[in-house]
Amino acid sequence: MLVEIEDDRGVRTLTLNRPEALNAFNEALYDATTVALREADEDPSVAVVLLTGSGRAFSAGNDLVEMQARITDPEFQSGQYGFPGMIETLTALRKPLILAVNGLGVGIGATILGYADLVFMSTAARLKCPFTSLGVAPEAASSYLLPQLVGRQNAAWMLLSSEWVDAAEAQRMGFVWKVCEPDDLLPDARRHAEVLASRPISSLIAVKQTMVEPTRGEITAAAAREYAQFAELLGGVANADALASFANRQESK
Repeated sequence: MLVEIEDDRGVRTLTLNRPEALNAFNEALYDATTVALREADEDPSVAVVLLTGSGRAFSAGNDLVEMQARITDPEFQSGQYGFPGMIETLTALRKPLILAVNGLGVGIGATILGYADLVFMSTAARLKCPFTSLGVAPEAASSYLLPQLVGRQNAAWMLLSSEWVDAAEAQRMGFVWKVCEPDDLLPDARRHAEVLASRPISSLIAVKQTMVEPTRGEITAAAAREYAQFAELLGGVANADALASFANRQESK
């Protein structure tokens, strides 16, 4: 099962379950996550959604093998929802979303934090927005959400440098709310989720609606700009070289 689902006290925990690939998002995982998020949002017994990863990673981002196949394989099949569907679902999510970042978060494994209402991060976790190292543009409306969350210069460093950011730095920036020791991460995230879940769901939805509705149009516009830039750069020289280098490293393992 690509996304494990557990319900407890009004909290639905969704666990990305592709540990052999460090929970990298292929089309199947994008689809499974989108469906799980939509079902949680529509389920009247669910008050809060908690998203985490299995194994040693939160998510290694886009599956680069599939990214290369998208360029080179004329028969490549996109998923039913894919990346755009998941981003649209995150943008429209009515219920509080809590992330428990248990390990490395790369690409969408980092930019998804922009859609969370609360982020908990393990001291063992690290984040990276690797777009310039892959020769592509930002994604997931991160060009809008990151400056809003962490300020222009912190966002510029993350998006331009493709460098790692550790948990302490992510908290200093305001990218995460609480940093926890690895064994405390899920219990602490769940404890806070249960506090929220003890409140009326209608009120939780109303609070989130009033907070995020002013940004939804901006998120959609930013995502459209990013898609256009990404499409222009995907398969270009810098991107092709980066993907070939990745493929060579995989073959040599």
